[in-house]
Amino acid sequence: MKPFFTNSIAAFLGFTFWGAGMSKLYAGYQFIGWIGPRWLVERLAEFNLGLYAQFIAISQIVIGFMLLTTRFKLIGSIMLVPMLVNILMVTISQNWTGTPYVLAVLLLMNACLLWQYRDYFKPLVDETFAQVPQRTKSIRSLAGHAVWTAGLCLNLLSIAVSFSHLYSAFALAGIGVTLGILAFRVDRYSLPSKSNPPSQT
Repeated sequence: MKPFFTNSIAAFLGFTFWGAGMSKLYAGYQFIGWIGPRWLVERLAEFNLGLYAQFIAISQIVIGFMLLTTRFKLIGSIMLVPMLVNILMVTISQNWTGTPYVLAVLLLMNACLLWQYRDYFKPLVDETFAQVPQRTKSIRSLAGHAVWTAGLCLNLLSIAVSFSHLYSAFALAGIGVTLGILAFRVDRYSLPSKSNPPSQT
């Protein structure tokens, strides 16, 4: 699978769960997102599980942000597996019509994403596996990581801001996602000697 399609799958899954988590925590659930339920925190709070529901929502935001920005799509796709399976089991047990099929498709998409990194999983099933995956090393810098982390923090901060000024919260979330995506560009500027080796003359 070509990088464009891999990144497209990651971005779609990321947008799906990033939006799902943000909409659960935003004031009045006023955030973009097509998968729910948005009222999860409020409903589970009736059973003293409000903190657990908030944990689920924050996990969705973090995992979704990893995939949406495609910087940590392998870690994000691994973390997404137990979340998808658990949500799928809940929807089946609750007899939600149609939702299990949607989640099954999302799980299949995530499996396709993980398949692109299957060589990394060989040591998990064969401890004698000694080969190193032959992949082009990606350039990552501390500055890029810092910019990406700042973007994630702005998204989380926007949740609190949404209760006082919704449009400012949207702006913070947008800036946060932009920073997460631009972290790759920061890498290139931070490590010019590695990304642009001197030519032989």
